[in-house]
Amino acid sequence: MKQIDGAIASVLVNAGISAELPSEDKYYVGFIKLTMKAPNDRGLIGEDEEAQLSFIEDKIEMEALRYRIGNYVGKIVSNGEMTFIYYLKHDFEWPDVVQAAMGAFPDYGYTYGSKMDGDWEVYHKLLFPTPIEWQIIQNHKVCDHLKSQGDSLHLPRAIEHKAYFETAEKRSEFVSVIEAEGFKIKEHMEPNENTSMAGVSFYRQDKPFYYDIDALTLRLIDLSVEFKGAYDGWETSVVKI
Repeated sequence: MKQIDGAIASVLVNAGISAELPSEDKYYVGFIKLTMKAPNDRGLIGEDEEAQLSFIEDKIEMEALRYRIGNYVGKIVSNGEMTFIYYLKHDFEWPDVVQAAMGAFPDYGYTYGSKMDGDWEVYHKLLFPTPIEWQIIQNHKVCDHLKSQGDSLHLPRAIEHKAYFETAEKRSEFVSVIEAEGFKIKEHMEPNENTSMAGVSFYRQDKPFYYDIDALTLRLIDLSVEFKGAYDGWETSVVKI
């Protein structure tokens, strides 16, 4: 979830395809933007229309595969509209793909288009999560796993974090700040054959509930960046009532 052009948006992205970049043969970005019939009061997918929109999405993907034209990389749902985004080997057949797919849904209004985007700017700048958004995604993934194990998430417990820094001096400055905020140092990790950075693991009693852990990790990200470093995530144990 993010804000796009002042409106709340739900973004789905194929993050795995980033491992294949830069692309050697897909230089065009193509889109189909359709107007939803029954969005909810936030402009997102309404429950009554969800199945039909999923069917449309599958139909577009089927036609793209039939034409062997490129890759489906993501969609944006916002302000009562749903936009499907593809990266294409060429764009002269994109109208054929769109018409073959959307011709099955004559009661839906839509627009479509394509343009050159060899640097995949739409993918990187619009679809792919920022470092902060990516951290929140990972936070909630861990929270969901804990919850599935019977954890209420509201009970404080030791939560361990890691961060890495360009120099041992910057690590020491970071450690002084977090110790003043109640964190305990577990271990210093020195540069080795796998990394040239100086690391530290540290912990504190906190709640891993979604909003609490988001606020905590974003604070640690900011601190890490301030001291020329990078935050590297957290872990904890399951605590059941």
